[in-house]
Amino acid sequence: MGALHAGHLELVAAARRHADAVAASIFVNPLQFAADEDLARYPRDEAGDLAKLRDAGCDLVWMPPVGVMYPPGTATAIEVAGPSAGWEGDARPGHFRGVATVCAKLFLQTGAEVAAFGEKDWQQLQVVTRMARDLDIPIRILPVPTVREADGLAMSSRNRFLSPQERATAPLLHRAMTQAATAIRTGAPVGAALDAATRTLRAAGFVPDYLALVEAETMRPLATRRAEGPMRLIAAARLGTVRLLDNIAA
Repeated sequence: MGALHAGHLELVAAARRHADAVAASIFVNPLQFAADEDLARYPRDEAGDLAKLRDAGCDLVWMPPVGVMYPPGTATAIEVAGPSAGWEGDARPGHFRGVATVCAKLFLQTGAEVAAFGEKDWQQLQVVTRMARDLDIPIRILPVPTVREADGLAMSSRNRFLSPQERATAPLLHRAMTQAATAIRTGAPVGAALDAATRTLRAAGFVPDYLALVEAETMRPLATRRAEGPMRLIAAARLGTVRLLDNIAA
């Protein structure tokens, strides 16, 4: 959606390793925003984004206006059940409908063979993967590991809205999650590890929306650590006016 940072440019690099030509889309998708969310405030820097993509070796940039993506009379949207349930699906009703719809349109418009998505928005990655699979869209979804600042904070376009004090506090989210994941791996009860991490975050000024252990693909919550199947520790927490998302393998 623009306001590109090094995490986005890593998607270009990953795509380059898997394709002869790389296209990037920049489109602040209104379907992803509820009436009370920050569509107007979402950061935009088209000139800067184009320069970064050019320097990264991107071959094509697709920047459609809203009227091209959603012409008057548009009557179709895509609902993905399963991995969209809970977490961001509860916090942002309709969000994943907007994500699935715009991604399906972009995949079909471009005819891309591979699409690189960052793992930072883990639930989104699972929703898009499921949507493409269920609709038989001939595209391979390529997960790309989260790119972090030197202090561990997951890169995000919204990080620019953190005050200096909040920016200094923000890496605690990743540290608390890492400590919780380590505790769970070494035998601590899941609930106790998550409660301890939540208390740490609240004491530092975070307002957690959720901190949970889930099945990596289905996003179903787990009360105990299981031996089979990949798991993910996911979190969303507000710090000041900024809502931070992160996830790590568990």
